Amino acid sequence: MYGRDPWGGALEMNATDSATDDDRSRNLQDFDKAALSRNLDETQQSWLLGPTEQKKKKYVDLGCVIVSRKVFKWIVGSIIAAALIAGFVTLIVKTVPRHRHHNPPPDNYTLALRKALMFFNAQRSGKLPKHNNVSWRGSSGLQDGKSDDSTMFKNLVGGYYDAGDAIKFNFPQSFALTMLSWSVIEYSAKYEAAGELTHVKDIIKWGTDYLLKTFNSSADTIDRIVAQVGKGDTSGGPDPNDHYCWVRPEDIDYPRPVTECHSCSDLGAEMAAALASASIVFKDNKIYSQKLVHGARTLFKFAREQRGRYSSGNEASIFYNSTSYWDEFVWGASWLYYATGNSSYLQLATTPGIAKHAGAFWGGPDYGVLSWDNKLAGSQVLLSRLRLFLSPGYPYEEILSTFHNQTSIIMCSFLPFFTSFNRTKGGLIQLNHGRPQPLQYVVNAAFLATLYSDYLAAADTPGWYCGPNFYSTDVIRQFAQTQIDYILGKNPRKMSYVVGFGNHYPKRVHHRGASVPKSKVKYNCKGGWKWRDSSKANPNTLVGAMVAGPDKNDGFHDVRTNYNYTEPTLAGNAGLVAALVALSGDRSVGIDKNTIFSAVPPMFPTPPPPPAAWRP
Repeated sequence: MYGRDPWGGALEMNATDSATDDDRSRNLQDFDKAALSRNLDETQQSWLLGPTEQKKKKYVDLGCVIVSRKVFKWIVGSIIAAALIAGFVTLIVKTVPRHRHHNPPPDNYTLALRKALMFFNAQRSGKLPKHNNVSWRGSSGLQDGKSDDSTMFKNLVGGYYDAGDAIKFNFPQSFALTMLSWSVIEYSAKYEAAGELTHVKDIIKWGTDYLLKTFNSSADTIDRIVAQVGKGDTSGGPDPNDHYCWVRPEDIDYPRPVTECHSCSDLGAEMAAALASASIVFKDNKIYSQKLVHGARTLFKFAREQRGRYSSGNEASIFYNSTSYWDEFVWGASWLYYATGNSSYLQLATTPGIAKHAGAFWGGPDYGVLSWDNKLAGSQVLLSRLRLFLSPGYPYEEILSTFHNQTSIIMCSFLPFFTSFNRTKGGLIQLNHGRPQPLQYVVNAAFLATLYSDYLAAADTPGWYCGPNFYSTDVIRQFAQTQIDYILGKNPRKMSYVVGFGNHYPKRVHHRGASVPKSKVKYNCKGGWKWRDSSKANPNTLVGAMVAGPDKNDGFHDVRTNYNYTEPTLAGNAGLVAALVALSGDRSVGIDKNTIFSAVPPMFPTPPPPPAAWRP
């Protein structure tokens, strides 16, 4: 085969040429090297030299992958550069002054709430936990139950002292726990925002753990419960007891008797309300919640079967006399319905005969006043909630409608436009008609008023009628605010009636533990009287205690021996805590609509699915 030689002449291409690559390589070396020194054009160079030799690439072995060394250096360099830039920017951000955006400071209600809860820490009986946070308190009452041979209940350690003494009264203590549980169920988000949800639940559990010891909580049927631990003899006798002796609870060395009762419907139903409401608070702890529900059922059964007033003919009538047990029947049954969803409890709570005995259909001077003795107003608000949000209809509608209307009337009576209750010149409502110790009733009313306004708001109802006049929910909420503001210092004396809140508050609180110094000196019964009668301020500050309050003329005497002015109570502080958390924080948060109904089954059966489409 012949081809054209681009340099001129013929180029012979012999297919049978057997010259090997090695031969060609040797032949190239025989060329005239001088001829190669001539300047060749691009084409000639390409024919002579062939392809240019490429530089060998270098790689980096990273174990899981092999990358080019050039790429590796570029990546590492980029990372180092980015780190340097980020560090430089961070340095600038930290050193350059700027305006910080802080959360708004807590309102007065939140600040007071944190202090009011501390009062319960100071009232604890039993073996105190390390986190109790009251430096001048220690463990006490460790022999409660054991020191009385007449009782079958040998372990009654725990619970709370009622007021300035060292007696444990189960009746007002149970009411206090019910109020605290109610406030947690409705306003858990506000407690959490204040950082107090764990604290208040711990307070409630300390009380319910004790209540479970005061009866046979594992049984289905019982015939007795403990009404009180300690003795409050006011006759002035020489025998040491919890009223005659003015000593710190930690120094008590005298026997403390246990009072049992066998016919005490009011106490049994109130304790049932406390355990049932707490079971909703602790619904996430299934075992404990079920234990509380079982105890509540047992107590309520006892209350219904063994009728009688717990304070009839005994010492309790001097301190916490119960006037009736019908209101506790409505109260306890309502809470048991919410805790169990068992409609038999709702049927009982809405029985017209029981409501009539409880005073639901007649007025009277104390109608609408919620207290440790009368729970009717609280029951009516609690059942109005059921009507507003679930509307169960027949056969409950008639009595629920009555309760709802009565609740509206109670709210009207709180307003200054009406004359159901007088007010002091400073604006404090006289729910107990000028009698001593008014604040415990005021805080309960403030809680109910705020709660009802939040119920209406959650039900998209702007207000309610008082006769022909319509009032917005803001009016009833404003009533609650003015009353709590009075207690916190907006009053003629410019005094806060909550110890430790503000700059001017009672310094001589009627309280044994707060008035006797914590020292190695142990005083006997009479030896402590010098601290009771002293005009000096208490050596220990009882933080958060709401005292009994001023008189009907806005007057107040900061005197330790006058308990009508200066003694705090569990029931009073529980109402204060409930009112404070309801008013605290962001109003838009409102109530928790659903938690209280967590055990309540659907009111109406689920409708069946629609039939399948008809086909010919």
